Amino acid sequence: MAAMVLEQAGGPLRARERDLRQPRRGELLIKVKACAVCRTDLHVIDGDLPGISHPLIPGHEIVGEVLAAGDGACWQAGARVGVPWLGWTCGKCDHCLAGRENLCDRARFTGYQIDGGFATHLIADHRYCFAIDDSYDDAHAAPLLCAGLIGFRSLVMAGEAERLGIYGFGAAAHIVAQVARHQGRQVFAFTRHGDRQAQEFAKRLGAAWAGASGDTPPEELDAAIIFAPVGELVPMALRAVRKGGTVVCGGIHMSDIPAFPYRILWGERVLRSVANLTRRDAEEFLALAPKVPVATEVQKFALSEANTAVGRLRAGALNGAAVLVMQH
Repeated sequence: MAAMVLEQAGGPLRARERDLRQPRRGELLIKVKACAVCRTDLHVIDGDLPGISHPLIPGHEIVGEVLAAGDGACWQAGARVGVPWLGWTCGKCDHCLAGRENLCDRARFTGYQIDGGFATHLIADHRYCFAIDDSYDDAHAAPLLCAGLIGFRSLVMAGEAERLGIYGFGAAAHIVAQVARHQGRQVFAFTRHGDRQAQEFAKRLGAAWAGASGDTPPEELDAAIIFAPVGELVPMALRAVRKGGTVVCGGIHMSDIPAFPYRILWGERVLRSVANLTRRDAEEFLALAPKVPVATEVQKFALSEANTAVGRLRAGALNGAAVLVMQH
């Protein structure tokens, strides 16, 4: 199989050939059709996350076709499935037994501890594969598997906020904004200073207002979600939400949060993080997305162009999501 492999932290992805193996018990061999490029992939490539073993194949927003199933797997050859970030859990710890497998201490993650979707094929745990609605083609479905799922979990954590701020208007935000508007919420979009293109993109998706991260929105927010991995945004968001409001940090990695005065947290404001996803999140969101309907905006790249796609994401030169589309 062909793959784009990370051989050292901070290095470029290298085109390599890998041997295919047959799936073991509970595993699926999947032919990858498309894999979106996520900001978490940047953190993996840059070595921001601990415990990475190289060489590694990144990628965790995967749509593909089951080629073979190991004993005990619940999918059959020919099935179309999506594979997300959470790739394996123990199923036995207190977190798993309580339906919070996203917090499993032994969890393993696709494209981080498990070879991922920047390849023509992968092996995946059948428990963490999900059906994809036929209304989406492979490329447009791929961003739903992380930008959509983590965004949806973040939105749920924001509660029933009517006025919702979103900091960092990238792949996750452009999906969450559509769901929020479908639910009757007002969206206030915060972008990098001077990023008029992203602000106009947010307005096209129904945002009531769009401005720079340091701007004061025209109304107090009921909640805010921070997708940009920038700790400085936390005090800004706390200042923007009303008493009793919630600030949700939706990323797996963020730069250090600077000290801030207690008065901007006081008033029963809540600051919380979102960690990974659960199977229930995936089932609920993937059922909801076609009903909205969520329309993902994608820019397609060949597998061999993975470094270009990563570079475009790093530079903030994308509206929506970059997606690697495999040529078999």
